[in-house]
Amino acid sequence: MLTGKQKRYLRKEAHHLDPIFQIGKGGLNENMIEQVKEALEKRELIKVHILQNNMDDRKEVAASISEQTDSELAQLIGSIIVLYKESKENKKIELP
Repeated sequence: MLTGKQKRYLRKEAHHLDPIFQIGKGGLNENMIEQVKEALEKRELIKVHILQNNMDDRKEVAASISEQTDSELAQLIGSIIVLYKESKENKKIELP
C-alpha cells in the first residue's frame, strides 16, 4: 500500500505522461488487462483514459483495473487513472 507521500511523488512523475490505454464502451477485457500488466512491467507508471462512452462508475473501473493487474492506484482524476506497479526487471522509480 502506498503512503500519501509516495502517491504525491507518483502523481508528479505521471504528470507529463500521456495515457497509453483507453477504456471505452466495451469496458475491461482480458486482453486489455494483459496489455496493461505488460506495460506496467515495462514502465512501472502508466495512465489510462476512461472514454466518455463508458457508462461504468469511474471509481469501480479504477478499482477493478488496479485489482486485476495487482497494481497500486496512484490517482483517479476526472477520467484519467494513474497506475503504479514496481517492475521486477526494469526498476526505474525510487519511491520516497
